[in-house]
Amino acid sequence: MSFVICSAADNDSLHRTVPADDGVPIAVHEFGPADAPLTVVFAHGHCLRTESWALLRQQLLPRWGDDVHMVFYDHRGHGDSGTADPATYTIDQLAQDLDAVLRTVAPTGPIVLVGHSMGAMTILAYARLYPGAIGGRIVGVGLLAGAANSVTRVGLGRLLNGPAVTSLRVAVRRAPRAMQASKHFTRHLFEPMLREAALGTRRVSPRMLAVATAMLNETSLLTMASFLESLMRFDEMATLQRLGTIPTLVLAGSADVVIPFAHSVVLASQLDDVELVRLDGAGHSVIMERAEEVAGAIAALVNRAVAALADPDAGPFGPEPECGPEYAIAG
Repeated sequence: MSFVICSAADNDSLHRTVPADDGVPIAVHEFGPADAPLTVVFAHGHCLRTESWALLRQQLLPRWGDDVHMVFYDHRGHGDSGTADPATYTIDQLAQDLDAVLRTVAPTGPIVLVGHSMGAMTILAYARLYPGAIGGRIVGVGLLAGAANSVTRVGLGRLLNGPAVTSLRVAVRRAPRAMQASKHFTRHLFEPMLREAALGTRRVSPRMLAVATAMLNETSLLTMASFLESLMRFDEMATLQRLGTIPTLVLAGSADVVIPFAHSVVLASQLDDVELVRLDGAGHSVIMERAEEVAGAIAALVNRAVAALADPDAGPFGPEPECGPEYAIAG
């Protein structure tokens, strides 16, 4: 394992390289003291990287200070993490990578897991593969713009069953190097999804659109295509019961047409201690679009997790935020 301290502009984060069980280097960024009373670990979505959490992190750092150890990491094949055999680009493998990260950077103490899109799916796979951790060290879960199954049945996920995506998966499997050189094909196929779907119905800043587009374009075509089969076959409905009674947040935008809000309703209906949050007008990139409101929902999740561990009045995490006019909660 190697690590370096990032610049002050990155809020004095600690950058580590954690080896996965098969040796693939996983890039990790940590904020806050490692001996804080609680660790919150963030898992990003398909074709994104730790930078997708930047706006949200800016909201949470002043709120939590040194009371929370925040961990952000890049999935294999994404961001600064290493590439691997495409056969390992599966949700189950990502769950095993998550376990390796937890063992290294948070070996003791309670943990809250927060995942966006494919990151949420990774958490559900983790709950199946490591059931003993749920309700033990894992004291809370946040599932943002996620689904338990059927991602190809509604919304733009239906396009994954189309001939263009099928041809892409076959071509990448047969000639990965040749297809990797064809970045214009990637852009042509996937950028319309980002432009029309990920950002919902509200007008968004050019800066955020540029960041989201850059993250998409920086992801290799091999990574992008190789995870599609696992996403298409993903089904963790039976796993939801493993979350038991630990506090859970299910959050999504009402205008998310990549993983429509109906998926969140299904998730919440299968959980015991859950808050279902709908952000009106937000799309699939809800963590960038509505960072302040998402941060408030995650802070509320942490408060619930702390309350389940001890006297909530004695915790250092502050009161739960009040809901605004477009911040709908159903529990």
